[in-house]
Amino acid sequence: MSPRPTIADVAALAGVSRATVSFVLNGRPGVAAATQERVRAAAAQLRWNPSRTARALSTGRARAVGLVLTREPELIGVDPFYPAFIAGVESVISQSGDGLMLQICGPENEVETYRRLAADRRVDGVLLTDLRVDDPRPALVGELGLPAVAVGGREGAADLPTVNLDDRPVVADAVRHLVDLGHRRIAYVAGPLEYRHARRRRQAWAEALSDTGLPLGLVLPGGFTAAGGAHATQMLLSYAKPPTAIMYANDLSATAGMAAAQAAGLDLPRDLSVVGFDDISLASWTRPSLTTCRADATSWGSSSARTLMELIEHGTAGDVEMEPAALVVRSSTGLVPTPGTRAEGDAHGS
Repeated sequence: MSPRPTIADVAALAGVSRATVSFVLNGRPGVAAATQERVRAAAAQLRWNPSRTARALSTGRARAVGLVLTREPELIGVDPFYPAFIAGVESVISQSGDGLMLQICGPENEVETYRRLAADRRVDGVLLTDLRVDDPRPALVGELGLPAVAVGGREGAADLPTVNLDDRPVVADAVRHLVDLGHRRIAYVAGPLEYRHARRRRQAWAEALSDTGLPLGLVLPGGFTAAGGAHATQMLLSYAKPPTAIMYANDLSATAGMAAAQAAGLDLPRDLSVVGFDDISLASWTRPSLTTCRADATSWGSSSARTLMELIEHGTAGDVEMEPAALVVRSSTGLVPTPGTRAEGDAHGS
């Protein structure tokens, strides 16, 4: 096996110094265009790729961005939102040869995880997702001098650049869609209210009901999980007057809720209408296909990564406002059940 080509080999073939090769391949200014072209041609001819360690030393960068998730690993694995978000991040950072360092930890280890990333210089910056009420992370990354972008909203983000998606209007659109179909008992299965976006969506649902003149519907926690969505649905269907429509804080809990309703003998959407949130790839393949609020997780990831890379490179980055979420009407919503049908009786149709 021939030895791996070195920067000295590239320099010799291009007829320049090793410092010039380093300047060209690290994108530094001050090298003539013709020389840059000669260096790149030599590197391509030799099939030379920079050592990641050497490149990090020469640029003073770790060549990696961090994403710390405090959810249970098994929950991350089954929720399609995060793989799509991560794919969006990777699509941007891979272009510059950077990598993603994903850390999964418990709430008790979260602060220490960020401190370790900063102390060991393992990442050049981090993405803060799932901002919480009284979240310590925006202040923490400031204390650590760690570049960071807050994903999901400006509330609680301190002075960090943010990548925002306004999810309130689409929740109101979904409520109006159900009201137009004749529904008056519209329940909500909420995400964990420690998360700001979960609170925001629940509040938007409540305000939309009020705006249409309807009383507040039933609310149960679903935890953004399949088990939570199924359990909440079973509880809602056990009421003497069960809802004729249920909105869920995400698609994972909604698809599980649909399965629970069908297992109870309900026909969807004849007996019950269902609305989710996210528009994961599975949403169009459920039976019936899921009416949901589209928040493009892949675009969210790529926009967040571009903002963080700009912050790392230039020391500043502006807020980004993504295209608002949009209602996608499919087959899981239909006209309110007529008197005498299953959903107008008790949970078991009696």
